Parts: sequence; C-alpha cells; structure tokens
Amino acid sequence: MATKVRGRYAPSPTGELHLGNVRTAIAAWLGTRAAGGTFVMRVEDLDPPRIIPGAEARILDDLRWLGLDWDEGPDVGGPHGPYRQSERLETFTAALRRLDAAGRLYGCTCSRADLKRLASAPHIGEDGPVYPGLCRAAGIPLALEAGSSGRVPALRFAVAPGDVCFDDLIAGPGCQNVADDVGDFVVRRADGLFAYQLAVVVDDAAMGITQVVRGADLLGSTPRQLQLLDALGAPTPTYAHVPLVLNASGERLAKRDGATAIRTLREAGVTPQRIVGLLGWSLGLRPEPTPCTLAELVPGFAWERVAREPWRLEPGRLE
Repeated sequence: MATKVRGRYAPSPTGELHLGNVRTAIAAWLGTRAAGGTFVMRVEDLDPPRIIPGAEARILDDLRWLGLDWDEGPDVGGPHGPYRQSERLETFTAALRRLDAAGRLYGCTCSRADLKRLASAPHIGEDGPVYPGLCRAAGIPLALEAGSSGRVPALRFAVAPGDVCFDDLIAGPGCQNVADDVGDFVVRRADGLFAYQLAVVVDDAAMGITQVVRGADLLGSTPRQLQLLDALGAPTPTYAHVPLVLNASGERLAKRDGATAIRTLREAGVTPQRIVGLLGWSLGLRPEPTPCTLAELVPGFAWERVAREPWRLEPGRLE
C-alpha cells in the first residue's frame, strides 16, 4: 500500500510574500492535494533578528486569500505540533544528542577571520570555501544544552565521504560529494541558534513529511540534508525543487521587488484568481494566463507537467 502523501509549505516571517514564494507554495499545495494527501503549514522563525512583527499573520492571511488551506499548522493545530520552529528547540537539541552519540558532531571555534582565510583555498564549493575540518580532531566541548543566547562553540556535522544521489521530481537525478564540495557544515551556530540544515531535516522527519517542495535555490542543500537524515535514522522524503521566478533584469525575485508582494497586489485590486491563473500558467499547468482558482488546477496536476526552467516575470503582467 502506497504511503499517503504529507506535504508542507514552510515560510519564514521575515517579510511579505511575493509571487516567487507563492508560486512555490502553490506547487507544494497542488502536489499534496492532487495526491489526496495532508498539507502542513510550518513557520520557520529560528532567526529572531530577522523576524518582522506581524509577518506571520500576514503571510497566512495572504495564502488563505489565494485559496490555499492546510490540515495542520500554527493556527489550526495538529498531532505533530508545535508548528513554529521557535517552539521546537528541545526537539533540535535532542537531534544533536543523537548525532553526538553517533560520533557525527564536533565543536568548532573557527572565527570569521579563520573562515575568511579559507576563501583563498584552491577548492571553492557552491556555498563558498570548503571547510577542511580544522576542528574535527580538536576535542572542543560541545555544550549541547546551550540556549539561544550567548557565545558557544559552533557545532559541525562530520560528513561522510562519497556521493549522495537523489532523483528530484522536477530537476531530475543528481549527485554531490558533500565532503569534497561543502565539507563539514554547521548545525548550530556560535550564537546558539540552530542552523536551517538541521532544523528543516528534524522537523520534516518529526512531522512525517513525505514530499518536500521548495525553491530551486535550495536544491544544493539536499545532499547535506540526506546525510543528516541518514545519520538520524529518519526516512527520506521525495523532493521537488521549483524553478525560480526572475525579475525584469533576470535576477531572482526578492522581497525588495515590492511591486510583486501579494499584499501590494491585493491592495491594488488584483484578484486571487488573476494571480493563481498567471502562476498556474507559468508552471506549465494552463495553456493561457487566464484567471482561475486553485481547485481548478488540481485535476490536471502532474509533476511531469511542471516547467523545468526559471520564469521571468514581464513588467506590467498583473496590471
């Protein structure tokens, strides 16, 4: 018997939703609803200095205005809560204990200056200089119970050698040698905050997520996360990385592109059907960018139909 799909969307309350965020949210929602699965809303609010007051409420309101709904989330509850990462710190600490017990964790006291010097190293990965394991054998105390304030040694995950391969529902098959291309990576920062790579893996596993849909900018994180899942003894979900939306200059759409914010479009009188129809067309799910509802996109949805290339938003498209 096939496992029931559990999908999710996990926004960060650091600003307003824009068309790029929503395009990914729509793909995640459709991938779950078309399979008759359970959709989870999770708020990724682990970095307090970047959180904007009121942003979470506006994000959830904008998503509902567009027609998205969810079966579990911070505002509706559910069996796998809490659904805000800021309320799940003990869960992340428990994961650190498991990694430590497996011999895959070590303390790191490399300063920013130390890491900056690595920029002159001959091997530069997609996220910058490859960390060569300077502190792996140093025996630095781990301070696993550290809270979210005060300076402590950063904690790094000791990656395993060899290729990590997976088959993305959109990007197709790919492999990466994490040891060669990234090196041992941080799972808890020196300021005590848990890193994205750890938190997302722990939460997806704890919430039983079977289908991870997110932007293509996170495709390179997947091999690292697969190593973490393996080290934690957690099942592997399927992945679908949605190509990005580009602005008129061909750059990745960002929060600074204020005219594409859903809140701005709402206030300008643009209807949710207009936005959904345009984004459904951009994903390859409609022949024309005519208005429609999310429910109208469900019957014809298939991952094979989703566009494989980034989409450039033409100026004035929603005027």
